[in-house]
Amino acid sequence: MTMPAVDEENTILAGDVGGTKTVIALVRAVGGRLEVICEEVFESLAHRSLEAVLEAFFTRRPRKRVDAACFGVAGAVLEGVADLTNLSWRVDAAQLARSFDLPSVFLLNDLEAMAYGMLGLGEEELAVLNPGARTRRQGNIAVIAAGTGLGEAMLIWDGERHLAVATEGGHAGFAPCSEEEIGLLRFLRERYGDHVSYERVLSGPGLFDIYRFLRLESREPEPAWLAEHLQIEDPSAVIGSAGVEARDPICARAVEIFASVYGGEAGNMVLRCLASGGVMLGGGIAPKLLPALRRDGFLAAFTDKGKFSKMLRDTRVVVALNSRTPLLGAAGFARERLAPNPCSM
Repeated sequence: MTMPAVDEENTILAGDVGGTKTVIALVRAVGGRLEVICEEVFESLAHRSLEAVLEAFFTRRPRKRVDAACFGVAGAVLEGVADLTNLSWRVDAAQLARSFDLPSVFLLNDLEAMAYGMLGLGEEELAVLNPGARTRRQGNIAVIAAGTGLGEAMLIWDGERHLAVATEGGHAGFAPCSEEEIGLLRFLRERYGDHVSYERVLSGPGLFDIYRFLRLESREPEPAWLAEHLQIEDPSAVIGSAGVEARDPICARAVEIFASVYGGEAGNMVLRCLASGGVMLGGGIAPKLLPALRRDGFLAAFTDKGKFSKMLRDTRVVVALNSRTPLLGAAGFARERLAPNPCSM
């Protein structure tokens, strides 16, 4: 991430606020460098608000002077306020500034923060899914991330730099591309109503629903070992691990469908923003399913775009491996906007 070349040191309060976990950190910014001073992970559902998380964060350590704060939040940000999509929190930038005596507070959609963070990743922090594709330093970039939900953003090239644009594209309607996926759509409509979004498929809960659909369709009994793990662990993590390692055929097929739909929607993102600069996959699921994403299903669906298939074959796809990407993106955004008279967004 390009930042002003200045000598003074600033302390940034940065946050990555999601439906499952919230990560809070103090980041030291010196010139164009960002260094995490301290970091803590909180279970989001165990707290009533972001204010409660920050109170817990500050009670565990000496209070430092904070020059600016920025939080990436899993929801649409409108006029400095966000109601989180998968969590009953309202986050208000002005209220946070008053409550914690912060000179400036910025709110970004979580994918917007992630997108900015991805610009600073080195090649060693990226896993390339199609090594033969062209690498372009300029041009729009599509960002898509499956986790607790599905986030999508665009990095728009203005001729000099990339500017992140938040979207709620993950809530657009799911478009099945096979008879099996049509059956999945019917299954999801029975559970959730007429509108079935891509997030209902491309998320942790979505992977579990794919599995349940396939198990029901197969009429095969669930193995005892799998049923036990599903009861005591995160079901999507269990299914993902068992599927990648081929320990259960239904789990393996669930992961294959997930990867194919993920590839198809990533390709859709390329078309929506003409992403000649490539596609970057973030979130917690892609690194865990990396072996499955490297198989034929993801790229076959990604490139299956009719008249634009050749363009998709030439478009680089990478997976971000650094889990701090959204946090560093939020910190970098705040650092760029530090000014003598900062104002809250």
